[in-house]
Amino acid sequence: MRTAGTDLASAAWRKSGYSSGGEHCVEVADDFPGAVPVRDSKNSSGSTLVIPAAAWGEFVAAVRIDGLIP
Repeated sequence: MRTAGTDLASAAWRKSGYSSGGEHCVEVADDFPGAVPVRDSKNSSGSTLVIPAAAWGEFVAAVRIDGLIP
């Protein structure tokens, strides 16, 4: 899902704090009110998902409940 009008040209990307340096890493960009841009760290020029912040929060909470992250 890409939100129309979301300009990611100046996005400051960071790897997830839970990435262990392995092959399965994602990067997120901060400072996009109401949205969380997410991309594959191995393919930075590939597709980017722009996820509503509330949905991202629910995803992270569910992963924590399952014990996958502290």
